Amino acid sequence: MRVLIVPEDFRKDQYLLEPLFKRLLRSIGRRKMRVRVCQNPLLGGVNEALKSDRLREIVNKYDGMIDIFILCVDRDGEPSRKQRLEQIEAEFGENRVFLAENAWEEIETWTLAGLDLPRDWRWAEVRAEKQVKERYFEPLVEQRRLSARPGRGREALGEEASRRIAAIRGKCPEDFDALALRLEAAI
Repeated sequence: MRVLIVPEDFRKDQYLLEPLFKRLLRSIGRRKMRVRVCQNPLLGGVNEALKSDRLREIVNKYDGMIDIFILCVDRDGEPSRKQRLEQIEAEFGENRVFLAENAWEEIETWTLAGLDLPRDWRWAEVRAEKQVKERYFEPLVEQRRLSARPGRGREALGEEASRRIAAIRGKCPEDFDALALRLEAAI
């Protein structure tokens, strides 16, 4: 089986999403599933990723080659984002598996959930922060001197976090774990 992860912008998100989903699928007993991050077309942001015509372009391009589509976007403090994602799932999931989820608040939050954080950081504060990338993720990249690495440190941190899928699921029940359960049921 083949899985296509559709991020709002693959240029950085690929380094986080690919290792997380590869490990997630292994953890649910699906070792032979191939995970790929959609790079063509480049959506370039959440507004484009939520447009039906842009998603239709992706589905039409990869339908028949992909068994499961997973749209992953940031919540960005938008409480109505989940309703839009449910509409997208209904629109595109009729004849295929199409799952959509927003990270609470940003994709980087899922990665932080799988890492050993500095002792003075409290998970509840990280999870509640709307600007988690700027307030927590980027400072951690700087602290670990990873900014020159691929994806501005995302490749290294994505791989590290992926080794703790159970922690991510436990710390992110409303989004990552909910998506994992829906993915498990769809397979």
